[in-house]
Amino acid sequence: MEIIAEHGQLLLILACCFGLFMAWGVGANDVANAMGTSVGSRAITIKQAIGIAMVFEFMGAYLAGGEVTSTIRKGIIDPSVMAGTPELLVYGMLSALLAAAIWLLLASMMGWPVSTTHSIVGAIVGFAAVGISPDIVDWGKVGSIVASWVVSPALAGTISFLLYISVKKLILDTANPFQRAKRYIPLYMWAVGFMISMVTLLKGLKHVGLAVDLGLGSNFANALPFSAAVGLLVALIGASLLRRGKEGQSSGRHFDNVERVFAILMVFTACSMAFAHGSNDVANAVGPLAAVASTVASGGDIATKSVMPWWILLLGGGGIVVGLATYGFRVMATIGRKITELTPSRGFAAELGAASTVVIASASGLPISTTHTLVGAVLGVGLVRGISALNLKVIGTIFASWLITLPTSAGLAILFFYGLKEVLG
Repeated sequence: MEIIAEHGQLLLILACCFGLFMAWGVGANDVANAMGTSVGSRAITIKQAIGIAMVFEFMGAYLAGGEVTSTIRKGIIDPSVMAGTPELLVYGMLSALLAAAIWLLLASMMGWPVSTTHSIVGAIVGFAAVGISPDIVDWGKVGSIVASWVVSPALAGTISFLLYISVKKLILDTANPFQRAKRYIPLYMWAVGFMISMVTLLKGLKHVGLAVDLGLGSNFANALPFSAAVGLLVALIGASLLRRGKEGQSSGRHFDNVERVFAILMVFTACSMAFAHGSNDVANAVGPLAAVASTVASGGDIATKSVMPWWILLLGGGGIVVGLATYGFRVMATIGRKITELTPSRGFAAELGAASTVVIASASGLPISTTHTLVGAVLGVGLVRGISALNLKVIGTIFASWLITLPTSAGLAILFFYGLKEVLG
């Protein structure tokens, strides 16, 4: 308690600096999940992607980032153990933020798409298990996160593989792709509208109480009929626009107009994923910051939940935008161009597959990484053309970066934790 009273202002300033650094890392690395495929398939340019993502990521982070949030990220440690020594929680959260931010900086410089969630979780587990006690960690929760390394990319890859197979058989590999597109693309448009609505309701707006209540019990059950109706509206609008379209010139085996329609669909899915990503992953930066702020403000009382101050969400949203604008292009290039060659139809299948995985995970409570999900989806689309269509060297590097994320961020957090204890007492 004495340390909090004596150094409270310094600790809060450090938390703001480290939180902003972490939010920058989220923008520089994770935002490519929403925009990398759109850029890689040349549906939009990098500048357009940055502009779109800046708007929707910031809106998601600031408007739906959470009025009330758990200050102990993901509930992976028990804060009550530190009730008598609140300075240890503050040191730990500062260490976790700095460790995860440094790892994200290194990964972004190398163009590695790593999970920001796993980075901060690894850092929190590291300082808690080594610096305080292994008993403080919910190892079951950590185990489920590790399991998601396999589950989320496999699920997204399977869905995207099947989606692109259907696009090829129903539209692209036919005698008249444009006429077939008029018939079948409204079905894909329904899926886009449905998934955008589900992702937005379940992942984007859940924090601000804008849930659809049709008296069906769970949020997921209530969102289903509403999202189905949104999908139907999108499909009807799309079918009307397609009927007015004219058949374009052939570009190889694929018609330009057909790919252009998929490019437009990709913009909608990317905007939705960016909003949902901003609303959820901003917590990787502002969750630990909120824990420090509430502990310092209360003079050392540790609260498992607290009202999220507007200025913390503003700081998190601003950091994400700056990170995206300054370094996001590196990871975008990896996701969109270095794993496999993407066209708008392939990119669309990958984004819709990733969005579908997010919805399935939300319904089942499965903790997934948006990074792993998008990479898995791109791999699934690439496999449609065979293993030779994939850059196995790049994929191997990505998988290796995933494996070292937890231990690297944990090791750095341990070093910083003991360093803060040594300096401040």
